[in-house]
Amino acid sequence: MADLTRKTAAELAELMTSGQASSVEITQAHLDRIAAVDGAVHAFLHVDTEGALAQAKAVDDKRAAGEQLSPLAGVPLALKDVLTQEGVPTTAGSKILEGWMPPYDSTVVKRLKDAGIVILGKTNMDEFAMGSSTENSAYGTTHNPWDLGRIPGGSGGGSSAAVSAYEAPLAIGTDTGGSIRQPGAFTGTVGVKPTYGGTSRYGLIALASSLDTPGPCARTTLDAALLHEVIAGWDPMDSTSINQDVPPVVEAARNGDVAGLRIGVVKELGGEGYQPGVEARFHEAVELLTKLGAEVVEVSCPHFQYALPAYYLILPSEASSNLAKFDAMRYGLRVGDDGENSAEKVMSLTREAGFGAEVKRRIMLGTHALSSGYYDAYYGQAQKVRTLIARDFANAYEQVDVLVSPATPTTAFAIGDRIDDPIAMYKNDLCTIPSNLAGNAAASFPCGLADEDGLPVGFHVMAPVMRDDLLYKVGAALESALAEQWGGVLMTKAPELEVTR
Repeated sequence: MADLTRKTAAELAELMTSGQASSVEITQAHLDRIAAVDGAVHAFLHVDTEGALAQAKAVDDKRAAGEQLSPLAGVPLALKDVLTQEGVPTTAGSKILEGWMPPYDSTVVKRLKDAGIVILGKTNMDEFAMGSSTENSAYGTTHNPWDLGRIPGGSGGGSSAAVSAYEAPLAIGTDTGGSIRQPGAFTGTVGVKPTYGGTSRYGLIALASSLDTPGPCARTTLDAALLHEVIAGWDPMDSTSINQDVPPVVEAARNGDVAGLRIGVVKELGGEGYQPGVEARFHEAVELLTKLGAEVVEVSCPHFQYALPAYYLILPSEASSNLAKFDAMRYGLRVGDDGENSAEKVMSLTREAGFGAEVKRRIMLGTHALSSGYYDAYYGQAQKVRTLIARDFANAYEQVDVLVSPATPTTAFAIGDRIDDPIAMYKNDLCTIPSNLAGNAAASFPCGLADEDGLPVGFHVMAPVMRDDLLYKVGAALESALAEQWGGVLMTKAPELEVTR
């Protein structure tokens, strides 16, 4: 049998259903792959070998007993280390949570377990999801499998790199300003940000509560849709959860018919500052969709140009509030508790030692923006801009069904290239941030390789709230059309990683 790690999640599920492979065999194959290449990639922070094999055996036993199983039962998955999993180390990429074992499962993890999906381990990430390159992790940088000298994107670079390196067919990320979609674009994988409230935040270590959204990472549109269907849906444990049926994402991914679909190219998301190879692949993808029967027009969203500064006031403000709970008093790291230092001093020493530079930067910025005398001038104004951006989306969706743009202005950049320039780093999220501020659905789909460097380019699709199915319809159509050129999905063109064990 061909290498099990090269199969899609849907193909692996079919192999198990037909009795050609067991979940234990498939899980062991991916654990072996992790052991072979993750020394170079560093996608994982914790590999739960014993737990994963136990989960796989449980699925095999249920299948042998004739129990009714979910479509993805027995398929392995990599989990971003920002979602709690009972009894498994969960750090959010920070020293301040090193060694913490959550006493409960997040809703996303509970739904994965209920579906029989095997969790291989926890993936690397920018500390508390603050970053666009996974260079801000307290546990080292993740490398892009396409070029180990480049970043995989962030904050969920570990999840996307694990999928791209064939260490897992599926992964979970979280998207606050592009942290699923941007890594997806940089690693040639599919990354989807569901509608805000469409997936539960219960058990997600919060960065910005009005923005954070868990979502799927995969190598194909169908795989992403199958995972989306598992984790989505109303959750009474999350006050922002939307009490509606999950959109028909799997049906849309299997269909992929865009004939008559109205697609709007966002005028403001392109031009100066965008890499020529990125724009070339984007426009070729738009042309493909036109040939498939879509109606394409240019749409203006004038307030998108203010999304970046608004976001970098709203996010730090919410982060400064959310991270106040890491105070050395209840759990996590504690420094200076020698019986002589006051509680305030212990708290200060712990936060100094436990938080990295980017986290401290954003806490200070957010605290200042919320402070007396500055709240209205900064945070209040940013929220007004957020409203204007939401109105731009609403006006655009009166003219078209979906909006499209490049997922990122450039391809993956070299490790260390922008780590000392926060503004340049923040500009990675120019195309993705508006959808987080408005709360609508968005995704990045592979659309080719840039001429300049041979690295992946992402095609960004934005859809109205709770019309996540439209993302998959466009993604499936594009994937099918491009597969004829590539001989399969884009990952078939990725270089092979050397074994490092």
